Amino acid sequence: MISILRTRLHQGHQTNRFPQEVPALPARFRGRPQLSAGACADACHDCAAACPTGAIQTQGGLSLDLGRCVFCAECASACDAQVITFTNDHRMACSTRADLRITPEKMLQLAAPMADQLRRVLGRSLKLREVCAGSCNACDLDINVLTTVGWDLSRFGIQFVASPRHADGMVLTGPITHNMHHAVIETWNAIPHPKIAIAVGTCAIAGGPYIDCPQVHNGGEGILPRIDLFVPGCPPHPLTILDGLLRLIGRIADPQPEPGPGLAAPPPAPAPDDPVSRSTPRPDPSAPPPAPDAPAPLQPQSP
Repeated sequence: MISILRTRLHQGHQTNRFPQEVPALPARFRGRPQLSAGACADACHDCAAACPTGAIQTQGGLSLDLGRCVFCAECASACDAQVITFTNDHRMACSTRADLRITPEKMLQLAAPMADQLRRVLGRSLKLREVCAGSCNACDLDINVLTTVGWDLSRFGIQFVASPRHADGMVLTGPITHNMHHAVIETWNAIPHPKIAIAVGTCAIAGGPYIDCPQVHNGGEGILPRIDLFVPGCPPHPLTILDGLLRLIGRIADPQPEPGPGLAAPPPAPAPDDPVSRSTPRPDPSAPPPAPDAPAPLQPQSP
């Protein structure tokens, strides 16, 4: 016992201080891509030809879809003008699929907090059920890192649970293979309402390297009724995942950071057609949170 206490005193405090302090990332870390304006050569499509997932479009102007990007940096290597570069910025989680598409003029919009009505229910205690729907397990391993002593996800009130009936939302990884399609639907239906969905990794957002393969569904869009948080990456760094989760529950101190190269603050009030959308008016603090009508259960699709 004495030796255990001596070792514990020697090790000291192991958990990082994020979000008060951002852990140092290695120089080789590939974070948010940045597009430069006005430097492309005429009729040059080398970056688009080098992209293995079709994340880059040059017709009508240069654009990059972070939802498809696997961060291989082949585009940056193919571009002699260095129009596409990768920064060291870990902040990439977004609220909508459209926010993941960037151009030299349209900068990245970081995730906005969930609606006040929903945050009153889930903001202080968020239980998540992860579903690996055919991933390579890289995203799952980086999610698992958040539960270790170095990150201690539970200090923010966020925990992963074994049963979807104990969960407040689903974390999806993988492109959703045909064999996992039914399991994803059943898990979503088993989670009590209100609930959220989080897509982690390029595969869960758009199919990743398996995009348009006949054996997959190209991620959660079109399968789940909505996705509340998109975390791009192949795989995303644990810091990127945690940053997105904390922005979703309103725990990040800078929900609207100062715009910089390739980065912009999220719009103040997006208005999706969801009964618990971000445009929901602030409820009376003394009143119990209303329970919106539960949607009809999803039905598995035929392959």
